[in-house]
Amino acid sequence: MPGWWSQSITMWYERDRGLRLKHQQADGFTVYASKTIAVPAEVLFDAFVDPESRQSWLTDGPMSLRTAQPHRTARFDWKDGSTRVNVSFDSKGPAKTTVAVAHERLPDPDEAELAKAAWRERLTVLKKYVEAR
Repeated sequence: MPGWWSQSITMWYERDRGLRLKHQQADGFTVYASKTIAVPAEVLFDAFVDPESRQSWLTDGPMSLRTAQPHRTARFDWKDGSTRVNVSFDSKGPAKTTVAVAHERLPDPDEAELAKAAWRERLTVLKKYVEAR
């Protein structure tokens, strides 16, 4: 049995028995949010990696770029660097892209739920920002 499948079975067993909390990973808690937006991947990528553009829609937390593959992925340190934000861009055609955010290493379940709600709101603001340009 492949390792990823064994890990998946283990994770669901632990969650079912109350040994692992929702969003819990080995290094903390991870939450996900995504949104499909009617702009090319290049536009969304630039909205994340360009600091000036990012400040126009992301006003509640600084992110510093760690690595990026243009128009595909970007990885950031969030605020003080204790948590990470990974962003992927999936082109759905010339003028439509799905952006997916994973916020990792969150310290507890309450912080994870707050981060999940915040990223949903941030992606809605991002959608309005880039589609209006």
